[in-house]
Amino acid sequence: MGPALCLFSAACFGAMAIFGKLAYAAGVSPGALLLLRFSVAAVLLGLLLALRPGLRATSAVPERPAGTSRVRVVVTALGLGAVGYATQATLYFSALQRIDASLVALVLYTYPALVTVAAAALGREALTPGRLAALVVASAGTVLVLLGAGGFSVDRIGVALAFGAAVTYTGYILVADTAVHRLSPVVLAALVMTGASAALAVRSIAAGGIDVRFGSVGWVWIACIAVMSTVMAMLAFFAGLRRTGPSTAAILSTFEPVVTTALAALTLNEFLAPVQLVGGLIVLSSVAVLQLRPQRRPAASPPEPDLALPVGCSPSATTILSGPGR
Repeated sequence: MGPALCLFSAACFGAMAIFGKLAYAAGVSPGALLLLRFSVAAVLLGLLLALRPGLRATSAVPERPAGTSRVRVVVTALGLGAVGYATQATLYFSALQRIDASLVALVLYTYPALVTVAAAALGREALTPGRLAALVVASAGTVLVLLGAGGFSVDRIGVALAFGAAVTYTGYILVADTAVHRLSPVVLAALVMTGASAALAVRSIAAGGIDVRFGSVGWVWIACIAVMSTVMAMLAFFAGLRRTGPSTAAILSTFEPVVTTALAALTLNEFLAPVQLVGGLIVLSSVAVLQLRPQRRPAASPPEPDLALPVGCSPSATTILSGPGR
């Protein structure tokens, strides 16, 4: 069940770009899509926590360091949503307005390499020769993806927005590494959603509100994004992670852009050129290599915590632990 849950989660996340494109075609604006997505997801996660209080438990989460109050952790989680998540999602869905969904997905998936470089620069993780080689190969794959899209004739603003989403997600992950071990996963997700929803609500009010005069089809695609590509994807990922461990879950999560590319071809008639397919496979293979960890023989098998994140995960592992970032 573990790998199946991780693959299901990746498929749900991968479908989000398609749902977004279809919502735009139904007359939904990016501002309305983002605000409604996060608001609905925050409400659903809040209801889940109310119905299942056990998901709020943090008994399996390591003790907070001295001087770190629970209030500070909660404020950090809300800030992750209001600043990191809201910005990343805005850039992501803005890129979807300008370039193909499959290209957005492949450019976004440079973030594991960016996290590895940033973690090494900050002294949080060693940059081994193997990982350095994987980074070089991933960069070459990204170049092939962009050249296959038309090189300098491609919509550079759209590509820049997608890459900006990857950079923002990288910062989000590194900051989330300070809070992800101190709250239960569902509580952290609910707080991040709430922070993102509040920030986007303020932005919408300042801009004069959002237009919700689109038809029922638009509401269907918003519901798909909020329920399937946000709440269900996140909960399935955490459940799969608990059964497989971070490295396996990370490798399985590379199924996400594959799903986006396949669905874009089936539903939107967006096809990648052969050189882009090769570049995409190189990028995804490099992501898998970056997530591999040396296997250590455990002294004993500790009891499996319920929906709790592994202790002592490095930022690269947090890349796939911080599900609320997509």
